[in-house]
Amino acid sequence: MAELAGKVAVVTGGSRGFGREMVLAYAARGADVVIASRKLEGCEALAAEVTDRFGVRALPIGCNVSDWDQCDTLVERVYAELGRVDILVNNAGLSPLYPSLEEVTEALWDKVRAVNLKGPFRLSAAIGARMIADSGGSILNISSIASLRPDAISLPYAAAKAGLNALTEGFAQAYGPLVRVNAIICGPFDTDISLAWPEEIRTLVEDQIALRRVGQPAEVVGAALYLTSDASTYTTGALLRVDGGTR
Repeated sequence: MAELAGKVAVVTGGSRGFGREMVLAYAARGADVVIASRKLEGCEALAAEVTDRFGVRALPIGCNVSDWDQCDTLVERVYAELGRVDILVNNAGLSPLYPSLEEVTEALWDKVRAVNLKGPFRLSAAIGARMIADSGGSILNISSIASLRPDAISLPYAAAKAGLNALTEGFAQAYGPLVRVNAIICGPFDTDISLAWPEEIRTLVEDQIALRRVGQPAEVVGAALYLTSDASTYTTGALLRVDGGTR
């Protein structure tokens, strides 16, 4: 399959979980990929796998998206080495556990907001502007059902992801018609965040899902391909729930 041949896709948080699955999906369809994450070693390992399996270019970059300057460095390097970006996936995220809401520290609050909101803003602004100059592109934000169904155990994360939803609709208006901006509202998935759940939390979560299970990272790929390909040319500012029917 080569429907994305000649395209360049940038995926933050790209070495594991959702990011890894999307990187593999884009590469399998002919796109060159940029794999960005805090830990360069994981990016390099996946880049080698991608090049070996699919024969496309794969650029690994160590980047902490919570740092404004590192976001700018990422953008400059991608354009210097690959010349363009057609797809940006703001996937990097985190949701640390905390004992209670009153014990949430300023450092935790700032870290969660920076990774889940500040980084996507800066990358969308910088890359989206260049996409307009290059005649278009697609930005995909990976949000969470917590942004719509907030609870006490992940409130800083929920607030940041609600902000990401707002960025999705705002950038769609600001950068249209040439750049489309959409978001996937992910339900509970087996990613790094879920590894920290106690067993009783997992049981409670699954009882609130119509499909009675958490999702697997590969199950986000279909929605990601739809929202970042020509299959969705009249879709922008959309918040698509992929959550197993979470209530």
